[in-house]
Amino acid sequence: MGMNQTPSSERVHIGLFGKRNAGKSSVINAVTNQDIAIVSEVRGTTTDPVYKAMELLPLGPVMLIDTPGLDDEGELGALRVQKGLDVLRKTDIALLIVDGSAGMSPEDERLEEELKKRELPYLVVFNKCDLISGTAADALEQRKDSENEACIWVSARTGEGIQELKERLARMVPEKREKRLAGDLLEPLDLVVLVVPIDKAAPKGRLILPQQQTIRDVLESGAVSVVVREKELKETLSRLGRQPKLVITDSQVFDLADRDTPEEILLTSFSILFARYKGNLEQAVRGARALETLRDGDKILISEGCTHHRQCDDIGTVKLPRWIENYTGKKPEFVFTSGTGFERDLKEYHMIVHCGGCMLNEQEMQYRLKEAAAQGVPMTNYGILIAYMKGILERSLQPFPEMAALLKEEEV
Repeated sequence: MGMNQTPSSERVHIGLFGKRNAGKSSVINAVTNQDIAIVSEVRGTTTDPVYKAMELLPLGPVMLIDTPGLDDEGELGALRVQKGLDVLRKTDIALLIVDGSAGMSPEDERLEEELKKRELPYLVVFNKCDLISGTAADALEQRKDSENEACIWVSARTGEGIQELKERLARMVPEKREKRLAGDLLEPLDLVVLVVPIDKAAPKGRLILPQQQTIRDVLESGAVSVVVREKELKETLSRLGRQPKLVITDSQVFDLADRDTPEEILLTSFSILFARYKGNLEQAVRGARALETLRDGDKILISEGCTHHRQCDDIGTVKLPRWIENYTGKKPEFVFTSGTGFERDLKEYHMIVHCGGCMLNEQEMQYRLKEAAAQGVPMTNYGILIAYMKGILERSLQPFPEMAALLKEEEV
């Protein structure tokens, strides 16, 4: 990913759903003016969700997701349909593409019900309106007037209605609340020290996404960031000439940062900032306490949001299990998942430990948190659990007094 691209987790995710041959891929191409989706007369060409990041005016940076047909057949087909429905978990706006010359089918109606149930903003896009002629066309004109707000008639082939579709989409973008990673804690010219270990797992020549995003947020606040490795932290703090407002550390070196940062300086971690940014800090703080009731043989799900970070991998599969066993003195059973795989039935788990989720968009992260809460399973994240086990969670919540209070409350 280029440094100047919008991270996919921050893009508006638009999912396209519909039966095979309703013209989903053709509608994508018409909307984007480029042949990016596979278009073919063969039913069921799209077998896996296809993701395409792009700028869509007047909307801005989006992620378009083309899904397999809702009416795919056979055992494999059912799996594909399920994969398509899983896309709903990360969808901000859904487009249900229907063959206008055939009308709504039972599958289309079921999906519309599901969208209403999930309260997802959606549009029913009746495609192929150019194929309707004669009395059917007159009836269509009447239908266009009488139908609800949530539908639009287009022709991917002639381009009719496509511009209107883009404009409707732009109006449907959910208002994102103005959120900051650290900016709301800072005044212009405040000093922030970021502690970033450069170990064998860090990608060569670059910083990982949470670090890039945090630096960007500090810059936007007009504050000054100083980036150091953990080895240079102590020396840097003594040479700065003035006290930083905040030290933000990678969780892996939390204990070192805690040791080398004087008590009076606020200290927190990237994972705590991201948990707050994604709206799951409270649940994660409560979830960490589930360690206190762990018994031998209890199952712990360790879930990784991306598949390619050697670094997270190493923490998730090696370090965390070891630290959990050392802290609790118990021998639980660990189960690992990575990427977009997230189990449906969570009840058998004592707790879930999730990565910071920097590669997942907010919808997907919220879905996972809600599933855990609905099934009564405590859920926390790597960094918060590490801070808890090392006895420094309370200190690292000091920048957020309401959270520090919550931790104290829980202890009582």
